[in-house]
Amino acid sequence: MDENFILLKVAHIFGAMLFLGNIIVSAVWKLMANRTREPVVVAFGQRLISITDYVFTVTGAAILVITGHFMAARFGPIAEIDWIRWGWYLLIGSGAIWVFILIPLQIVQSRMAEQFSQGGAIPVRYWTLGRIWGAFGIIATLLPMANLYIMVAKPV
Repeated sequence: MDENFILLKVAHIFGAMLFLGNIIVSAVWKLMANRTREPVVVAFGQRLISITDYVFTVTGAAILVITGHFMAARFGPIAEIDWIRWGWYLLIGSGAIWVFILIPLQIVQSRMAEQFSQGGAIPVRYWTLGRIWGAFGIIATLLPMANLYIMVAKPV
């Protein structure tokens, strides 16, 4: 392996750590903050999740896409290599869930959290949206975990 490929691989692994690590940590933060049922704590947790998603999840995803594209080219056409193609499908699937479901839910919940952090009860709708976020969040986390296995084992 040449030095450029090794650097790409290190950057790719770093991107995977940021991406998957922040997804998992965000779920834990949200779960722990929500368990308190304290409006200020829940709002703080929601705010931090939104910030760290933009900083770490988006950065990790960008690093993954860029380095993955350059590394995949070394193996040949993406459409002809099953493990690379499935890796892209899983990443796109997870990304679609984030872009079309999770981020919009987070925006709504963040706006709600701003209001109840100033005082008052957490509305039932916040908890309902949180359950939806949790369900789709599990799927959006399992997809890159499967992707991690495929990138390492190359079984397909």
